[in-house]
This record gives sequence, structure tokens and C-alpha cells, in this order.
Amino acid sequence: MANFSDIKEHWAKDCIEKLADDEIISGYEDGTFKPDNSVTRAEFAAMLNKAFPDQPDIREGIEFEDVADDYWAYEVIQKAYRTGFLSGYQDKTFKPTQKIPRVQALVALSSGLKLDLIQPVDFTLEKTYLDDDQIPDYAKRMIAAATENGLVVNYPDVNFLKPEEFATRGEITTFLSQALLTAEEESSVPEDYLVKAVEIDDPAGEIRGVWLTNIDSDVLFSPTSVVEAIDSLSELNFNTLYPVVWNRGYTQFPSQVMKRVIDVELDPEPGLAERDVLQEIITQAKAKNMSVMPWFEFGFMVPQDSQILQSRPNWITSNQEGIPFVKEDDKFRVWLNPFNPQVQQFILDLVIEVVTKYDINGIQFDDHFGLPVELGYDEFTTQLYQRENDGKLPPTDPNDPDWVKWRADKITDFMMRLFWVVKDYKPNCIISLSPNPKSYAYDKYLQDWPSWERYGFVEELVLQVYRDDPKAFKADLEASEVLDAKVNIPVAVGILTGLKNKPVQLSAIKDQVAESRRRKFAGVSFFFYETLKSLAATEDGETTFSALFPETIERPEIIAASLPSVTIPELKLE
Repeated sequence: MANFSDIKEHWAKDCIEKLADDEIISGYEDGTFKPDNSVTRAEFAAMLNKAFPDQPDIREGIEFEDVADDYWAYEVIQKAYRTGFLSGYQDKTFKPTQKIPRVQALVALSSGLKLDLIQPVDFTLEKTYLDDDQIPDYAKRMIAAATENGLVVNYPDVNFLKPEEFATRGEITTFLSQALLTAEEESSVPEDYLVKAVEIDDPAGEIRGVWLTNIDSDVLFSPTSVVEAIDSLSELNFNTLYPVVWNRGYTQFPSQVMKRVIDVELDPEPGLAERDVLQEIITQAKAKNMSVMPWFEFGFMVPQDSQILQSRPNWITSNQEGIPFVKEDDKFRVWLNPFNPQVQQFILDLVIEVVTKYDINGIQFDDHFGLPVELGYDEFTTQLYQRENDGKLPPTDPNDPDWVKWRADKITDFMMRLFWVVKDYKPNCIISLSPNPKSYAYDKYLQDWPSWERYGFVEELVLQVYRDDPKAFKADLEASEVLDAKVNIPVAVGILTGLKNKPVQLSAIKDQVAESRRRKFAGVSFFFYETLKSLAATEDGETTFSALFPETIERPEIIAASLPSVTIPELKLE
């Protein structure tokens, strides 16, 4: 047992003694520990090396200009750098004798241990610390993660982080003690000084959804298969269906809008023709107390052989070469021009038709409610851009930031209009969106969904996180815009159960559901029914899915009082 002469009344005594007994820290030859002395960056590197000797390297070492290879801390500094705990400065120095501030020590632990984030950074910091404005921008994310994971200790006032004050030896031992704490152990830090993050509320209810489509799936092609599917999903305690109602240039319900545009009111595919598939699903789902959210899968996209091209060729947009086709999933698709008021009205009319004719809980759009970045060079859009930009032509680079933003903002304006039109007809109709992660959605499809959510035009978010790499899966869940949305609306995780030529392991699905729950997401939705059905049909699959949802549960409630108050810009018909 360590017996330092100067810590008997010290607030960090228990942590100091524990780490000393574990030979992670040591005192001085005179029998003291000097708990209130500061710690240099080199000394901290040595402590990290002893505390986490088995931490794997994540990068190659670097030769710092102020750390000679015969310097006493050379090896521990190298190790702290290679494992990601500590970094150097832009001038290629490490500054080993510099006293380390509290913020640097906590950032180092957060970085090296790769701590998870569950809550929005600003929420955690603003709700937890009275001096959060003093936390440097570079450190905020890591400090929030350290706070959430219980590493932060503040003495004497738990509400003040004092980020730029130099860390004392006693404080460092408490940080390390918390970082080394196992789930079975009790903290050695006095309760009064252990920071506990203010937590967002746990989701009230859970989305348990599945997408039903007519692509690579037979589920919609007969009334019997619809009944069987909903019966089996009900038995597995699912509570939400996202059935496709618009894809391949047709609707899965009798549409007078489509009758007017192409003189075909229903998908003519054998098995779908002469049926109101949407109404069949609603009837069966309501009997099982399941919510129905019609899914406009194709958004502004149609097949290249769509009859819309023949009846409304001026609705189509193109790339710089005048080519209207974009290859997606080995098929060529054509995109309706989302900037054309006639196209906008067509989409609005389809949505209104569903909202007014059917007893639904909401509607959903996905990643196709945007536009591939290479498109938008048609005559209509070019002239519209010129009118709004002093006669300038659109940039030849489709990825030009201003050109991307101009088009993305136009789609945002339409999303705003659509939201309010739907609310005018049916105020309680939920507007759901299932996008790709932000960077891909915006850079590739001009879909600025974080702004849509921030403005209040999305009331439920089901993020497509179709990842087979656990690290990539977690990274998408920790994106700042995703964490921010969780505070405002129900955010669920879209999980892939497999594609036609891409099976998914049951263990991966189970792990992703568990990870989504651990991070306090509002539920999950599986893409898509056909592969879910195949997995659940096996003995292991039935056991797995039964265990995932052992009891029934309601969906999260959407609060109508949160509707945004924004002025809708007038759309000028040209």
C-alpha cells in the first residue's frame, strides 16, 4: 500500500494510492507525492504508457525536433503519439517540458481511448459546465466524449472545467483512475467532484420498422403475401411499415394524378395491376395496431423508359452534355427536374393524393428526394440560374460549392413548401425522411437534410447506415448533425438485412440493433422485407428477431406543437 506523507488529507487520496499500488504512478524519494504540482507533457506521456501498455498503434511514429532519441521520455512520447493519445505541434515539436493543461490531458484520453459520443457536443457542454465558453473549439468534441464517459473530475467546484489551467498530479490520477474503471468497480473519486453529464431523455417508445418494396421482392404482388407478411411482422412485434407507393414511374395505388399525366393510374405489373396495394396494407396493418408510412421511394427519379418522358419531356433535367441518364445500381435512371414548378406540382399532387385519400400515419422520402450533383444543366435550370445570378451561366464544375449550394437550397425551399402543404391537409401526418449520411447526401445528391431537420421540416429521421464495418457504423451514428437531430425528433437507424446479392449475418444485425439502443436512438428500420423474411425463416433467425423485440411497444410520439413558424417563399411559375 502506497503511503505518501503529503496526501493524507488530499481530496484525490484514494485515486493516488490505487494507481501507485498498480505501479502506474510513483512518488518522490522523500516519500511525498506532491499532488498539487503540475505535470509536464513528457511526464503525462509516461503515465499514459503505464496506464495503457497494450493500446495498439494507429499511426507511425514521428521524430520531434525537440525530443532527442536519448531523452529520458523519448520512447514513452513515441508510444503516446503512435497510439493516438498525444500529438505534436505544427512546427514539429512536442514541447516535452511544457506543463499540460487540463483540457489537453482530457483530450488525450478521449482521443487515445476513442470514446463514444451519444449526445450533441454543445448540449453536453452547455448543460454540464458553467465555463463551457472557455473550452477551445478543437477540444469540444473530445471533452464532451470524456464527460459522457465519466472521465472528468472538477475540484473544488464540479460545475467548472477550468480547461486552460495546468493539470495537477492529483487531478491526473483522478482522470486516469476514471479511464481505467471497469463496470464492476466503484469510483475512487469523491462524489462531490465527479462530473456527471446532463443526459438527453431516453426515447419514449421505439420505431420498429421495415420497408416493403416491389423491387427484388414478391411481398406486394398478391393480397395473400401482404396478409402473411403483416401477420408475421406483427408476431415479431414490429410496429411500423414503410410500403412503397411511388417507384419505377408508377404508383402502387390508383392515382388520378398519374392518369392525367400518362393515362395509367396504377402500376401495370402483373400482380399489382387492378389492386390498391396501399389500402390492402393499411387495412391489415391497422388491425394489428401498426403504423403505415407510405414511402415515395423514387423521389424525383424515374426509369429511362418511363412514359413520363414521352408525355412530359420538358420535365427532365440533364448533365452538361445534355445527357439525362444517370447510372444507379447497374440501371440507367432519368431525373425529373426538381427546380421546375410543374415537376414540383406533380410531386405535390401525388403526395396530397395519398395524404387525403388514405388513413395513414405519415409519409416518407429517402435519398432520391434530391438530385445527382452532375445534373441541373437543362435549359430551364440554366435560365433560372442566370436570372438569379446576374446573367452568369452555371459553373462548368458540377461540384462548384456555390453551384451545389444554389441547387441544394432550391430543393430545401421545395421541401419547406411540401411540408406546409401536407400540414394544411393533414396536420398530424408525420413527415419522415430516410437519407444517406450527410456528406454523401449533400455532395452527391444535393440533399441538405440537416437543414431540413433544423428548420423543422422533418419530424422523423431514419438514417440509412448500411455498413458492414462496425467502426464505420459507429462513425455515422456519431456525426454531429445526427446527434443534434436526436434532441429534436425521433431518429432511428436504417439497418441492412441484405440485398439480392449481398447477404448480411444475423450477428451483425443483432450487434447493430444493440448499438443503436445503447446510443439512445429512437428505434430501427430494416431494409428490406424480403431479406428480413429469409433470415427470420431460419431457426436462428426466428430466435434472434424474437429476442430483439420480445414485447410490443408504441412508436415515439411526434409533438405537433413543435411545428416551425417559417414564411414560405412564393414560387413563380415560368
